Amino acid sequence: MDRLLDIVETVAAQKLSTLVAVLSAAGLNATLKSVGPYTLFAPTDIAFAKLPSNTVSELLQPENKERLNSVINYHVVQGRVMSDQVIELKSVRTGQGQALRIYADHGVRVNDANMIKADVEASNGVIHVIDSVLLPSATAIM
Repeated sequence: MDRLLDIVETVAAQKLSTLVAVLSAAGLNATLKSVGPYTLFAPTDIAFAKLPSNTVSELLQPENKERLNSVINYHVVQGRVMSDQVIELKSVRTGQGQALRIYADHGVRVNDANMIKADVEASNGVIHVIDSVLLPSATAIM
């Protein structure tokens, strides 16, 4: 039997290349490879492309590491929260400190992002793929 990949390896296997780059630049690979468990709301490459032009390249600059870290930690929740649990919640606290709002009336939305693929298992948590980048309220993007 194949071993289950950790969150970072699973993000790469899901071909979420922009997220792979920002996790590395934010210095979160070690955290998301650790025991966890964690839940990651993972934006697609298309989600990152919807941000204003040059946003991702600006966030990847070393001087913006703290802001990038805040944005990415806003996508991480402590614990393994499967989709059947997500739909029962109204909100969930993130690693960044703020809460994400959960709506499960017509599909599942996290803030303004739609969950497009749920329950991607990892050895140290679960990934839910979303169609938008989540932005904490105090983070001005460019």
